Amino acid sequence: MALTKVKGSGLGTLGDGTANDTKIVFDGNAQDYHIGLDDSADTLNIGKGSALGTTTAMTFDANGLILKPLQPMFDVNATASQSLSSGTITKITFDNENNDINSDFDLSNNKFIAPVAGVYFFQIYLTFSTMAAGAGMGMFFYKEGNLFRTVHHQSAEINITFGITGSAIMKLAALDEIEVYAFQGSGSTETIGDVSNVGGGGITADNSNYWTGYLLG
Repeated sequence: MALTKVKGSGLGTLGDGTANDTKIVFDGNAQDYHIGLDDSADTLNIGKGSALGTTTAMTFDANGLILKPLQPMFDVNATASQSLSSGTITKITFDNENNDINSDFDLSNNKFIAPVAGVYFFQIYLTFSTMAAGAGMGMFFYKEGNLFRTVHHQSAEINITFGITGSAIMKLAALDEIEVYAFQGSGSTETIGDVSNVGGGGITADNSNYWTGYLLG
């Protein structure tokens, strides 16, 4: 690696124009970080540790695109239907992870655990089977076991199979736990995720209930 001094500017150039990776390492007491050029990929990387190309937190490519490969993001769904009892708020369960960058979704307990304090975006979609006319239904986000945000609430005007969706932006502290609950106000026991033909679209149960979220910053 060559360092070329620019006369009178106090600045310099790292590298000599040949196909070689170039980096600066910040040698910390407990943790090192690096900024470097991956010359084979033509990207500028920022990451943890002293080795270029490992634990990369941010990448800038030649087209100006910025990638954050460690940014928390999850996408889960249910592959089976779930019963809702009348007048009962029920926790929604999921059994399949399509994505879980940073491993922040606890699939065994059906909850997202915020890895860091920040602002998060969440979206949920549930399908209801043959909800009775006049039956109220709702969808809620719980934080630390308590009602935190109502994202959908309405009454069915006719007997109908349909889906409801809701989204929310939340400011969370590190280790805050978020869960999804649904409510059926009246009528016989219904199911969610039972969608043999919602809206005539032939949607199958394996993609009928899903929850996704990610860290905004």
